[in-house]
Amino acid sequence: MRPGPAPLTDTERAAAQARTSPPTAEPEPPYPQPETVPAYAADAGDHDALLEAFLDAHGDWEKWRTWSDETTHAIHESQTLRIERVHEAHPRETAWTIAAYETPVSDRMWVLTATGATPAPVLQELLDHLADGDGWDTAVGAPVDEKTVAATTQPLSEAGWKHTVDGRWIGWTSPAGDAGVRFDAFAAQHPSQNLATWTVWAGPDPDRPAWALTASPHTPSSLLADLSETLAHGTGTGRTNTARRPRSVRLRPSPPAISPPATGHTISRGL
Repeated sequence: MRPGPAPLTDTERAAAQARTSPPTAEPEPPYPQPETVPAYAADAGDHDALLEAFLDAHGDWEKWRTWSDETTHAIHESQTLRIERVHEAHPRETAWTIAAYETPVSDRMWVLTATGATPAPVLQELLDHLADGDGWDTAVGAPVDEKTVAATTQPLSEAGWKHTVDGRWIGWTSPAGDAGVRFDAFAAQHPSQNLATWTVWAGPDPDRPAWALTASPHTPSSLLADLSETLAHGTGTGRTNTARRPRSVRLRPSPPAISPPATGHTISRGL
């Protein structure tokens, strides 16, 4: 009688089991749980939903048709305050442009832009201010003086944001160094060029922001002060996830222009 096969060694037994056993899937990394964070670090949320809610709640604003579905234009019944929303903009490219005019056919008084990743609480504060109907007008001929700058940034100073002066730039930086406001004194002296005088940012540094908001010299100080209050004390919902960071881009030196609307309710791309 011939002897049977020799018993398997531990190594051979493990190899055989590996060939016959189904592969074990690696567990998915846990999805970051939402948490309460400063407003400037909150998620962007759904910007389109914010705009739709704003228009639904305020009948004095009207959505205007465009030749493309890429943008939505909203115009106040006075036709002196206008919003352009670019739906598919990159998170760090301009997705919102808000402009004010003295009359429906006059030159622009001030302009404000915000990128696609602007946190929902910051954008909501901006829309709330527009809805109030106060503080849209500004004294275009008046210079942006130290008193105006101090009043605009008072909430940041009171919250302990670090104040710095670096040549033409005056800055306020959050205690954690991850957000700030910059005032360009040079641009403030050239208001006719509509340069980005104010820059609100959050991220690694002002030149590589996760999101940014810019405003021209005569943007109402009351609006900017409300935004400062939100930055200093507001909160929102965010998720901590540093595994993948989108690329950074540098800000453009000035925001895009918005021109007066065409006659009727159909307008071409760009207000």
